[in-house]
Amino acid sequence: MAESRAEFRRTLARVAIFSSLTDSELHFLAERAVPRHFAPREMVFGEGEPCAGLYVVERGNIRIFKSSAGGREQVLSIDGPGSSIAEVPVFDGGNYPASGAAVDHATLLFVGKRDFQALCLAHPEVALKVLRVVGERLRRLVGIIEELSFTTVRHRLASFLVRLAQREGTASAAGLEFSLPGSNQELAAQLGTVRELVSRNLSRLQAEGLLKLEGRRAVIPDLKALEAELDPAE
Repeated sequence: MAESRAEFRRTLARVAIFSSLTDSELHFLAERAVPRHFAPREMVFGEGEPCAGLYVVERGNIRIFKSSAGGREQVLSIDGPGSSIAEVPVFDGGNYPASGAAVDHATLLFVGKRDFQALCLAHPEVALKVLRVVGERLRRLVGIIEELSFTTVRHRLASFLVRLAQREGTASAAGLEFSLPGSNQELAAQLGTVRELVSRNLSRLQAEGLLKLEGRRAVIPDLKALEAELDPAE
């Protein structure tokens, strides 16, 4: 158990909102953190449910998303190790504004609302860091709204592929190689569209020589050519 708590402290120390805490304060928080394990696709919390506390991702990835009445999803973010989740409802006392589900096998540390609020009262800088994190997320959400409102599915798909290639691509003789995440249905949820349009636009990019696909393995032969798709003048 002591080794587990030491690991919890290391995880908490990586989180932006807890980065100013001393070892003793991190120890205090780690003693109250409760590990929770989730299988792939398992729900962590649902939109509209009462918020009992916040989560810190220790292992795995968590998908944060909104769902329409018809069951269509829009992914807001995918948060990995070192990320904190659901700070806002801890502050305002409201319900979870979106749903969270595990992408893969995940371990989260749960910190109860009362413990976190007590920490913020004792250390106001934690609350200020939460505001900074919330501000960054607001900017990202504004970007999502802008993309959904003013760009085509083709543009959003090309932008996603460029970012993924830049972040995870491996250079080879064929171009930049990387893996597409999940299925086309999951990709559609990230792009704010439906699976059929994702499949159709992937096929068009392949036909135009801008992309090569083999299963979920992708190759971009010429990154600059795909980036040209993002030029508003095009």
